[in-house]
Amino acid sequence: MASISVPNTVPSPTEDAENIRKAVQGWGTDEKALIEILGHRTAAQRAEIAVAYEGLYDETLLDRLHSELSGDFRSTMMLWTMDPAARDAKLANKALKKKSDLRHIWVLVEVACASSPDHLVAVRKAYRAAYDASLEEDVASCSLFKNPLRQFLARLVSAYRYAGDDHVDGDLATAEAAELHAAVVGKGQTLHSDVVRIVGSRSKPQLRSTLERYRQEHGKAIDEVLDGRRGDQLAAVLKAALWCLTSPEKHFAEVIRTSILGLGTDEEMLTRGIVSRAEVDMEKMKEEYKVRYNTTVTADVRGDTSGDYMNILLTLVGPEK
Repeated sequence: MASISVPNTVPSPTEDAENIRKAVQGWGTDEKALIEILGHRTAAQRAEIAVAYEGLYDETLLDRLHSELSGDFRSTMMLWTMDPAARDAKLANKALKKKSDLRHIWVLVEVACASSPDHLVAVRKAYRAAYDASLEEDVASCSLFKNPLRQFLARLVSAYRYAGDDHVDGDLATAEAAELHAAVVGKGQTLHSDVVRIVGSRSKPQLRSTLERYRQEHGKAIDEVLDGRRGDQLAAVLKAALWCLTSPEKHFAEVIRTSILGLGTDEEMLTRGIVSRAEVDMEKMKEEYKVRYNTTVTADVRGDTSGDYMNILLTLVGPEK
């Protein structure tokens, strides 16, 4: 489901590092060469290139990209080149410093819910290494969020959901579907602790079963009910968490579409949506995007970006089917 393409014969990390050096030396930078190399390598390959580059030239690859590039192209290339866990730690830390806007809260939900349990553990380790602080404690103490939203976000980033176990308890799914229904149908009623417990602890297969039971019992999906709670920020965050946990392609299709709607483009959001999913589920997300918006990610990226920034995004998105 990843969208990036890797050459059949991949040069050695040393050869790639040397070619990157050639691209950034002298007058001007060969942006096309940088995209051709880094845009067509996996996370593991990019990590090997970074090690080789620093060993050869006594400077980090990220430092060199920062000094040579600029604007949205630089931001994208640096995020893409980073270790994925370190990238998510950086995005989370940045989100914690911004106002309590849904777009920024989405970042924390994505970090907590849209990847594997082991990835979240790696993010927490990377966060502590980078900021000498705990991600869980920083979320729990962030003054930008008010309870119960803050409690919910803290529960999400501190969770560990066992992966590899597809066992589903049908009776539990029925009971918790009823608890979720009781929590979300009352307009003006604060979503209570049952929601935090269920969404913050259950495995992804168990949650999928619970949501399907909800739909069967009540005739509509829970996200439709949550959409009806207009102006309720916690309901909107709950919907994002459920989508990231059970159907992340739906959430990231909305992220990308939201980034380009209206006047101007939210480049940070667009970049995050593409960079974070190119090696995960971009192909699935592109199909979701076509069905929901009757256009393609490629068409929207071409319509709202330009230059090298557009080229790296399109490289990561890959060809449309």
